[in-house]
Amino acid sequence: MSMKASDYIVTIDGPVGSGKSTIGRLLAQQLGLTYLDTGAMYRAVALAAQQRGISPDDKQSLGKLCAEINISFQQDANGQRTLLSGTDVTDQIRTPAISMLASQVSALPQVRSALVSMQRYIGRNGGIVVDGRDAGTVIFPHARFKFYLDASLEERAQRRYKELIAKKIEVDYNVLLSEIEKRDRDDSTRTIAPLKPAPDAVIIDTTGMTIEAVLKTISERILCSTASRS
Repeated sequence: MSMKASDYIVTIDGPVGSGKSTIGRLLAQQLGLTYLDTGAMYRAVALAAQQRGISPDDKQSLGKLCAEINISFQQDANGQRTLLSGTDVTDQIRTPAISMLASQVSALPQVRSALVSMQRYIGRNGGIVVDGRDAGTVIFPHARFKFYLDASLEERAQRRYKELIAKKIEVDYNVLLSEIEKRDRDDSTRTIAPLKPAPDAVIIDTTGMTIEAVLKTISERILCSTASRS
């Protein structure tokens, strides 16, 4: 029986700067699938909390916040825009400060439960590429294709540094390196949905690889597998 794009879910997990968002977006475009950036959702919650003066330790208020806000995505010529209650916050959620705050709020069960429910609803019909830190382990553990991208700390910091500079966001490289190292530690040691590869995920070290090479590696594996089922 033929396996169509609408039949499967692709998950791409990995730490900050591993390339998962870029690859996820491009892969979805290539295969004609929906793209879901779960990290952007946690960043949006973090931004909303910051705007309302809610502490990342205030579990009750953050849980209530998740029920009040609306997070949606919109496609444009440059990719995907993130909307927070109708306002485009794509650039606002990509600052180092929001990244660190997102790591804190994502560790709270109230926040994670609310967003995982949203994410599962979005992907309920398949035909989607989902990237994040627990896409293949928690959100969609039965996904047909699971990938885990990684790279050296230094390369990931360089990638993020260049990305921020390109957006005219001032940042000190050494400070950024330390922040990413801390986030790696926090994300991988948290009690709820720690960052780790799914047991059946294909692990790809993207250190020194171009975006095109990583995309080719993943897409070929998917296409070869689907072709064999035709």
